[in-house]
Amino acid sequence: MAAVKVGSNLSHKTGKDRHQHGVVAEEIDGLIKAYKDGRVERPQIVPCVTSTLAPGLGVTSRDTVIDNFTNIWARFYVPIKFHGKLPLLVYFHGGGFCVGSAAWSCYHDFLARLAAEANCIIMSVNYRLAPENPLPAAYDDGIKALMWLKQQALSVCTDNWWSSQWNFSDVFLAGDSAGANIAFNVITRLDSFHAGQAVAAIKPLTLKGIILIQPFFGGEARTHSEKHSVQSPRSALNLAASDTYWRLALPCGANRDHPWCNPLAKGSVKLEDFVRCPIMVCISEMDILKDRSLEFVASLGRAGKRVEHVVHKGVGHAFQILSKSQLSQTRTLEIMARIKVFISGI
Repeated sequence: MAAVKVGSNLSHKTGKDRHQHGVVAEEIDGLIKAYKDGRVERPQIVPCVTSTLAPGLGVTSRDTVIDNFTNIWARFYVPIKFHGKLPLLVYFHGGGFCVGSAAWSCYHDFLARLAAEANCIIMSVNYRLAPENPLPAAYDDGIKALMWLKQQALSVCTDNWWSSQWNFSDVFLAGDSAGANIAFNVITRLDSFHAGQAVAAIKPLTLKGIILIQPFFGGEARTHSEKHSVQSPRSALNLAASDTYWRLALPCGANRDHPWCNPLAKGSVKLEDFVRCPIMVCISEMDILKDRSLEFVASLGRAGKRVEHVVHKGVGHAFQILSKSQLSQTRTLEIMARIKVFISGI
């Protein structure tokens, strides 16, 4: 995986930048610059790549259009050597809802390796980004991807190259950072749209589990790790950047206690009513989101949910896709192994 230097310090800027483009509303150095006139700039900090993979990996990959109108598409990863039908992992990439792509090289490499290691088919969804498409656009795209899958399962004459190999009664939702938030909120919105019957709404698909990797949640009150975690200059997420992402992604006038940001805030979904399927939460020890994730896990447990979590020592936010260090490589193998056990053990 390629190492990525995410700006010099992920500093947040607002105000005037009139050298070329006029008034800047929000900025995260090296990642995104949003102007008051609605224009958005995203430097290509990570290269976008085609679906091609090295033959030795044992995985084939192709892109498939989900919805032409909104330009939602997905990249599929299918192990070449397999026995019987495989579980399907629906994956949402991270990027604070504002940056990132299923075509980013770091995600392409990580998910291809994960498909090979966990022996599963992966559908990596490319959803619409904020601020051009603020929330709930990404959630709606996630629901649309699930409903598209439902139609593939119901169709007796589908010509999708991967469809004969997947087990539609063995489906998992997953994502990292903002993608983990999307996975969680896709289910809560399905529940709200279908009178608490999210599981029934996607039949014949059977949701077997949810995997949340460093879930991007927030809140007006700061946690200890948000206030006191020391982040390196190359950290993938610091507090200023986190706040900026939320200002760009949430509906106008909403704060960080909005239910989409803070699932434990007053007015958020009751975790007791959340779908009854196993949940795994992967947490990074050096992540500013560590304490918020631990609190989320504890709340799920108190709500009677079957939840497990792991804290990956010595690594920070998005280490599995953005860091090339030996420790991160070791922890990445560990997270893949945990996902494999979670998928195969349910």
